[in-house]
Amino acid sequence: MSIARDAALRAFIPHVGPRDVVVAVYQTNFDWIALNPRPLNYVAVGAMGQALSHGLGLALAHPDRKIFVFDGDGSLLMNLGALVTTAGANVANLSHFVFVNRTYEVNGGHPIPNAKAVDFAGFAEAAGFPSVFRQSEEAVLIDTLPKMLATPGPRFCALEVHAGAPYPRDYSYIHGAAARQAFAEALRTT
Repeated sequence: MSIARDAALRAFIPHVGPRDVVVAVYQTNFDWIALNPRPLNYVAVGAMGQALSHGLGLALAHPDRKIFVFDGDGSLLMNLGALVTTAGANVANLSHFVFVNRTYEVNGGHPIPNAKAVDFAGFAEAAGFPSVFRQSEEAVLIDTLPKMLATPGPRFCALEVHAGAPYPRDYSYIHGAAARQAFAEALRTT
């Protein structure tokens, strides 16, 4: 069982406040910025494996803001050490959601290594995250998301997803200076 990625992302919209930062990568990023365009969407595409590290830096620098990291499973595999570093940093304001589709979707849909056996929540538990969840049903995610976000941080959730509606991959926007300038300005002024 799995959740359509765009349905999962819609579940987050009511929980992301105007001062909160969202760090999203690859297809999840494209879907998120189409569903919830806002200046505090940190564009991290092109930094495979770095979403959690970027989120951790933002969480440490801005402890008064909630930081949501919407990571891909293939991306996280590129930097599993970030789980240990984040758990050790003890940041209460960071929530790491890994969208598990067991493929490198934007790179042609190739399967991740050992795709069927990888347990991302198990990685987070072993790294020392105090709050770890697994979700694969939309209704359960919607119902439990407020409780998950209220647990001690940093928190981690492996979301089993499948592709939802297609959203445009606007590489010119995500690689352009305007997105970064808007983010920096919003971070300074909100």
